[in-house]
Amino acid sequence: MGSTAEPVLRQADRAPTLHPRRWLALAVLLTGAFLPPLDFNVVNLALPAIRESLGASSSAVQFVMSAYAATYAVFLITGGRLGDLFGRRRMFRAGVVGFTLASVLCGTAWSPDALIAGRILQGLMATIMAPQVLASIRVLFPQAEQGRALALYGATFGLANICGQLLGGVLVSAHPFGFTWQAIFLINVPIGLVAFIGSLLFLDESRAEHAQRLDLGGVLLLSITLGCLVYPLVEGREAGWPLWVVAMLAVSPLALFGFIRFEQRLASRGGSPLVDLGLFHNRGFVAGIGMAFAFYMQSSFFLTFSVYLQSGLGLTPIDAGLATLPYVGGGFVASLLSSSVMERLGVRALTLGFVLQAIGFSVVVIGVSHQVEWMLVAGLLCSGLGFGIVMPSVIKAVIGGIDARHAGLASGIAISTLQVGAALGVAIIGGVFYSALGANRGLDAYAHAFTLALSCNIVMLALGGALSLFLRNPRKAA
Repeated sequence: MGSTAEPVLRQADRAPTLHPRRWLALAVLLTGAFLPPLDFNVVNLALPAIRESLGASSSAVQFVMSAYAATYAVFLITGGRLGDLFGRRRMFRAGVVGFTLASVLCGTAWSPDALIAGRILQGLMATIMAPQVLASIRVLFPQAEQGRALALYGATFGLANICGQLLGGVLVSAHPFGFTWQAIFLINVPIGLVAFIGSLLFLDESRAEHAQRLDLGGVLLLSITLGCLVYPLVEGREAGWPLWVVAMLAVSPLALFGFIRFEQRLASRGGSPLVDLGLFHNRGFVAGIGMAFAFYMQSSFFLTFSVYLQSGLGLTPIDAGLATLPYVGGGFVASLLSSSVMERLGVRALTLGFVLQAIGFSVVVIGVSHQVEWMLVAGLLCSGLGFGIVMPSVIKAVIGGIDARHAGLASGIAISTLQVGAALGVAIIGGVFYSALGANRGLDAYAHAFTLALSCNIVMLALGGALSLFLRNPRKAA
C-alpha cells in the first residue's frame, strides 16, 4: 500500500467503504505520535548530565527545552495545513524521517549550539508529523469508531509520559553502550524506523479536495503571531521578564489582527487561506478550543510538583519520577477506558473528566498541606483518571464535527492550542509558584507555593468543566 501510484483517498472516495486495515494504520500513526511527548518528557531528567558533559550555561540548558517547545507550538497549524494540501501520508513520513535524523543530530551533538539546532529541527519535524495523526484518524474512522481510536491516541500520550518519567533516569544512569544523556535521543531511532516502515506498508494517502497553493503570507503572519506569544511565555520567567518580552507580547495581538484581515481578504478573492475562519462558526469547535486551552494549562503541575518533590522533600530525580506514577498511570488506564465512557455519556464525559481532575487536585492540596501521604497518592490517581478521560474527549470535541477536508488544519489548531496553554500555564502559574516561594527554601514554603499554584490549576479545570456544559449532547439530541 506504499505505492505512489495508488489513488488518493478523498472525502467523496472514502464514504462508501472503510479502510480495511485502518487499525493497523492506526498502530503506525500512534508509533509516530509516541515520539514527540516521549522526547519532551525524557529530556527533563537528563538536563544536569547535558550541562556537565557539554559545559553548557544555565540559559543554554533552558533553551534545550524551550527551543523545542516554542518551535513545536508555533508551526503546528502550518504542519496540519501541509497535510491537507500535499498529502497526510507524505507529510507523516517526512516528519518521521526528519525527526529521526534530528534525534541522531541531538545524540551526537558536540556543543550546546549543535544540540539546540538539533532540538529546533526536532520541533519542526514534529509539527509536520503530529497533526497528520489526528487528521488521519478523522479521515480513516467513522464517527462510531472515532472515540475508540482517540482513546488509544490519549493512551499513547499516557504511555509516553510514563516512559518519559522512568526512561530518562534509567538511560542516563545505566550508560547503555557507553552513552549518558545521548541515549535519550538515540532511543528515538528504532522507534522512528518502525513508524517509517509501517507507513510504507499500511498507510494510504489522503488530502483535502481541490488542494491549492500554500498561503505563504498566512504562514508568515501566523508564525509571527504565535512566535511573539509563545517564545516570551517560554523564556520570560527565566529571563526575568525584560522589556523585549513585554514588547513581543504586545506585538502578538496586532499580528493576530493582521493575520485575520489577510485571511479574510484572501478568501474574498477566492484564494485558499491557511486557516478557514469559518471553522470558528462551529460551536463545538470553539468550545473544544477553549477547553483544550484551560485543560493544558495544568502542564505547570509537572514543573511545580517536580520542584516540590526534589527541592522541598529532597527526593532524587528517579524517585520524583516514580512519585508521579499514580497520576500518569491513572491517565493511561483511563485513556483505555475513555471510549466506553464517551459512548455512555457523550460530551458529558468531558464534564466528568474535568470534575475528577478538580477533585483529585483538591485532595492533593489537602494531602500536601497536612503531610498526609495517602491523600497525595489518592488525589494524584483521581486527577490522573480525569486526565485520561478529558484528553481524547476534548480532541474529539475539536475535530469530530469538522469536515474531513479540514482535518489537518483542525488537528493542528487543536494541538497548537494545547501547547500554547501549556506555555501560558508554565509562565503564569509557574510565576505564581516562584513568587509565593520567594527567598524561602524550607519544606513549608515549598508546600505553600505548590498548593497555591495547584489551586490555580483547579480554577482552570473548573472553567473547562463549565465550558463542557455548553456542548450539545448528540445522544440526547437524537
